Amino acid sequence: MTKSAPARPILIAGNWKMNHGPAETRAFFRDLRVPELPSGVQLLLFPPALSLAAARSELEQRPEGFPPVSLGVQNIHWEPAGALTGELSAEMARSAGASHALVGHSERRQLFGESDEDTVRKVAATYRAGLIPVLCVGETLEERRKGSLARVLHRQLDAVIGPEGLRTEIATGPFVLAYEPVWAIGTGETATPDDAAEAHGLLRAHLGERLGRTAGDGIPILYGGSVKPKNARELLAAPEVDGVLVGGASLEAESFAQIAAASVSPQG
Repeated sequence: MTKSAPARPILIAGNWKMNHGPAETRAFFRDLRVPELPSGVQLLLFPPALSLAAARSELEQRPEGFPPVSLGVQNIHWEPAGALTGELSAEMARSAGASHALVGHSERRQLFGESDEDTVRKVAATYRAGLIPVLCVGETLEERRKGSLARVLHRQLDAVIGPEGLRTEIATGPFVLAYEPVWAIGTGETATPDDAAEAHGLLRAHLGERLGRTAGDGIPILYGGSVKPKNARELLAAPEVDGVLVGGASLEAESFAQIAAASVSPQG
């Protein structure tokens, strides 16, 4: 398949999950060697919240010419403050140096019971604090086998686009969408480029229907699900794939750099 050249940025994002404390974070950035990237390619990492300061410090010390790396948090609470032991507000994340926040990751939905309603509150909180939301959507293996891909993706997306206030915020941006087939996360299974293209095409069309074509076409859609250096180039070449959300392969500086390098010429 031939990939068109949209005016959207290409995002290479890494979600470290509950890995890499401050010491490991400092070592990662000291080992990171990224090739020269086109201006449209952006790097984004989601370390644990306790490692944000270490990541920010290392990035401030990188030599001139090193590609910029944005930082995000893996989760936020929708309240700005309060008696919510263990939680992190979007405002706190912003003040700690984060520019993005993951919302609705499948592990938050499955392990912690987060609902579509929770994602609405969290996306609203990111905009209130000046963060860029990265909304994760995707189907389970059971839902996929039942042929419910479109229904599940539409439901998860409509939950956030539906409220009039958020529809306006999302349409004017910035907003990032990440498709993560739940059956391919941490399992070693990977959606084929055709699988990714199908899901991303459904999401792109639905964004256009809900927000208007111009606004819908401007939203980057990332693929996340067992992305590795060996499959990154092929996935990035798939239609409507505007980047990747990498899990385990982003923990090592070398493999993350290899995935970033795959974005330089995704069609080979």
